[in-house]
Amino acid sequence: MKAKTIIISIHPQHIDKIFSGEKLYEYRKRIPTEIQYIIIYATVPIKKIVAIAEVDYVLKESPKCLWELTQKNSGVSCDFFMNYFSGLSEAYAIKFRNIHKLSIPMDINIVDGIKCAPQAYSYVYESFNDLCDKFNINYSR
Repeated sequence: MKAKTIIISIHPQHIDKIFSGEKLYEYRKRIPTEIQYIIIYATVPIKKIVAIAEVDYVLKESPKCLWELTQKNSGVSCDFFMNYFSGLSEAYAIKFRNIHKLSIPMDINIVDGIKCAPQAYSYVYESFNDLCDKFNINYSR
């Protein structure tokens, strides 16, 4: 069975916190819960793929409960978090296991079937190993 991989767009200031380890969770209003890998696309002004991450798990909770569980490694303020999920009864947090930073950011069209940055997420049907080859990431389990 192929790994479940998605590509998501993240603002560069949040990516910096992900790379530094300050932000271990990526919050989403909706996201598939059975994903294994995420390709990280940096939004304006970078507009490139900058990393691929392994997913440890995806949490689905009420915003209040999710904040209580993840606030220590959120990389955002409580106000930012609550504003983002305002009016919603469900919230998602993707917990990263490993982040593989690309040595050179790459155009999004290097990924088969992806032509533009996703608003929420897009599925990727290439294998993790093929993606690592394309991204010049030396990965071994």
